[in-house]
Amino acid sequence: MANNAKVRPLSNRELAAFCTQSALLLHSGISAAEGLSMMIQDSDDADGRTILSEALARCELGEPLSAGLAATGAFPQYLLDMAAIGEESGRLDEVMEALAAYYDREEALHGAIRSAVRYPLVMIGMMVVVLGVLLARVLPVFNEVFLQLGAQPGGISLSILQIGQGFSRYSAVLLAIVVAAAAFGLWCAYTKKGRAVWAKLSAGRVLGSRKLASTIASARFASGMSLMLASGLDTDKSLTMVRRLVQDSTAQKKIDLCRKLMEEGQNFGDALVAAGLFRGVYARMLTIGFRTGNADAVMRQLAEHYQEEADAAVSRTVSMIEPTLVAVFSILIGFILLSVMLPLMGIMSSIG
Repeated sequence: MANNAKVRPLSNRELAAFCTQSALLLHSGISAAEGLSMMIQDSDDADGRTILSEALARCELGEPLSAGLAATGAFPQYLLDMAAIGEESGRLDEVMEALAAYYDREEALHGAIRSAVRYPLVMIGMMVVVLGVLLARVLPVFNEVFLQLGAQPGGISLSILQIGQGFSRYSAVLLAIVVAAAAFGLWCAYTKKGRAVWAKLSAGRVLGSRKLASTIASARFASGMSLMLASGLDTDKSLTMVRRLVQDSTAQKKIDLCRKLMEEGQNFGDALVAAGLFRGVYARMLTIGFRTGNADAVMRQLAEHYQEEADAAVSRTVSMIEPTLVAVFSILIGFILLSVMLPLMGIMSSIG
């Protein structure tokens, strides 16, 4: 295998585009090697051509597409596993089409979360800067005015002025901490390893909402199971693979419970419901789907429903966060200014 230490993993958008093109070419009766050659000719991205060329070289040596893609180091293990299953079952074109839909849903989900988090974080950053300037630069000016007037404020006003002096004295250190926190936030938001670290730190909670995290986990579970059931994969291996896709620790425990219930004799549909992975109308839909042999179609519908629920939940959360942030920082800044301005106005009026 080639050295892939510096290869950048493909994004969900790129994976969806690759799977879509592969499905179209395979549906047309074009071999995997010929399809890769055509994609290389159409690609405008140098890195993309390099990745596809390495995969093509393996395929021309007689290796299957999944092995060629694995050699590049740019494709996730889930895609490689599913491609291998598609090759074994002779349904690679269908698997690639289903993978394209899966990565489209993943991109939509990540996009919704990024959009939801980005604006509040920018707002918090701007307000922290304003608050820092107020404490480190404006309050020391008020303190000088009090000293020139020969007056000493008391109580809360004195405490706030002392905090301002502390901020002014250690402003460089505080600025370095803010920059480091911002860099950590960007790393968590835009890198795969960072997102994994954040998932562990936040214990699976997204935007502080346990319900939202559960909805997102259910969407990923249903999407992955739909793909694997449609590919003819057995239920035990499907659960093992889909557990890697679901980063929420609570959902992973439910999957483990589902497997345990199946080992004790329950059928797959009943075990999913008993483990709490699906409830209410969704549980009834799933039970009917298994009875009628349409479990993969029902799973696909559930994935779409949960996707819509997650998008709506993210929008609701952001609609509450934005005005709350504005109100909190407005009150805080107003309180700081009034706490030093009112005593100053009282001193000025007594002098007059």
